[in-house]
Amino acid sequence: MEKDLSNAVSPSHAPKLKELSATAICGNDITSSCLYVSALAIIYAGQYAWVALLMVGGVLYLFRSIYGEVVGALPLNGGAYNALLNTTSKSTASLAACLTLLSYMATAVISASEAMHYVHHLWEGLPIIYATIGLLALFMGLTIMGIGESSIVAVIIFITHIFTLTLLVVVGAIFLFNNGVDTLSLNYSQPLQGSIWKALFFGFAAAMLGISGFESSANFVEEQAPGVFPKTLRNMWLAVTIFNPLTAFLAIAILPMAQVAENQTALLAFLGEVTGGKWLAVLVSVNAAMVLSGAVLTSYVGVTGLVHRMTLDRCLPQFLLITNKRGSAFLIMISFFLLCVSILLITKGDIAALAGVYTISFLSVMALFGVGNILLKMRRNRLPRPVRASGMVLFVAISAVLAALVGNAILNPPYVWVFLKYFIPTVSVVFIMLFRIRLLRFFTYLLQQIEQPLEKILPITSYTMKRLISTIKSQEFVFFTRGDNIANINQVMRYIVENEHTSRLKIVNVLGEGEEPPKKLMHEVEVLDRAYPELVVDFVIIRGRHFGPELIQELSSKWKIPKNFMFIGSPGDRFPYGLQELGGVRLVI
Repeated sequence: MEKDLSNAVSPSHAPKLKELSATAICGNDITSSCLYVSALAIIYAGQYAWVALLMVGGVLYLFRSIYGEVVGALPLNGGAYNALLNTTSKSTASLAACLTLLSYMATAVISASEAMHYVHHLWEGLPIIYATIGLLALFMGLTIMGIGESSIVAVIIFITHIFTLTLLVVVGAIFLFNNGVDTLSLNYSQPLQGSIWKALFFGFAAAMLGISGFESSANFVEEQAPGVFPKTLRNMWLAVTIFNPLTAFLAIAILPMAQVAENQTALLAFLGEVTGGKWLAVLVSVNAAMVLSGAVLTSYVGVTGLVHRMTLDRCLPQFLLITNKRGSAFLIMISFFLLCVSILLITKGDIAALAGVYTISFLSVMALFGVGNILLKMRRNRLPRPVRASGMVLFVAISAVLAALVGNAILNPPYVWVFLKYFIPTVSVVFIMLFRIRLLRFFTYLLQQIEQPLEKILPITSYTMKRLISTIKSQEFVFFTRGDNIANINQVMRYIVENEHTSRLKIVNVLGEGEEPPKKLMHEVEVLDRAYPELVVDFVIIRGRHFGPELIQELSSKWKIPKNFMFIGSPGDRFPYGLQELGGVRLVI
């Protein structure tokens, strides 16, 4: 059948983030690690902490190409969730999404609480819990106003933070030059707890928390201008590889080990006081409160991009997509704020408990991103990408992250249980959405068994449940075919039956001028239509058109089918459009 496609609606294009703005949003998160990771690394690795931090910088360098390949090939919001969604099943991708959500939640609460602890050092009368809630509410308001407005705040915080760290390093280097290396020699003469290899292993495991935030940029890549994403990865890598080892080395060279342990909660502020005086300690403390606040903003921006994508894919309730006049999905921000406050109140601000969630979820997300890269190579190898990570890079990077996971589990066994207490409920909500049709059918069966004698007192009937199932499954899906063979189309239909809630599928063949559909295609579609009785398949031929963003937009508007419910096979190197230009169309074969 041929379609009249004259009524087209062109997509709108919001302003995109430039390099500085995008780097600032994710950079505030990852560079705030300088405020606590140096002390952590010194506690476990002693005088070799700076070596452990350089090792972390090396691992992060490997992940630059891993993230660059995945997001370059699939430049859509969602991070690890997006990578796995386009290479494996929706349920597997949802596991990665739940881990990412927990990571953002823990990041927001920890960062806000730590920021208020730094302020408490300057103003002892500050009520930390209430101030933390106020800070979370402030950044909720900023993100509701829009990412452009919130990025201005992020840039100011980021520039101030880099300036403060640079000043601290310069003042520390001058102090070391004037006072000699006696303290450094004394610290290096101290015995380690075990071998140097043990110290480096546990120091490395603890220091891996210093790169949390690296995954954030992938979760709002659609809001970034073309070519910005790889620059954010480079800038974040440079910042943590320079400042984290430097601040740890200066602390070891200037402060006796005993003083490091005594002042671990505000080590850099104490280092500033020793090297520059009270003014530098105050500057570092104020800067710490600011940049930790910036990490809260990063959590809001990252989680908004991820949850928006998950909701579009029907992994979460659709009401979360409601937007305000500025185009912000404010219900996502409000829901995230309420969840953060609930965790803060339940744990009473216990940072150690939240760290359990933070550590395992963040490192798991990094490992899953590596797995997503492997699957991308295996299942989407034809997909164009600007960079490719080698097999050795993948092996070393994933092994390093898994080693850090094991190391943290050994160091803090209770964290695993704390993580599970938050992870299981989060997964439950998502998987209820993913398997809601099966659950509704089960409840329908139960109602059918009991509704006849209890008809007058039951609030719902089996007929109501059947109508709800029918409504959910009424959403149509589209697969664009170039004349794929029956095996490929069968693979598409099997994926849709197993992963999506629908009873209708349009298979669309777009033909240029003078082209005719493959002879066997219509017959093969009819065969598969009979093979899948749960699907009603419509075969649509569109003649004299060019397949691209404009046609996808036209069909999406005319048929009222969201673009993320449209599928294509993996395009090759000759395909003239990037995947991001297609507006969220998914890959299925």
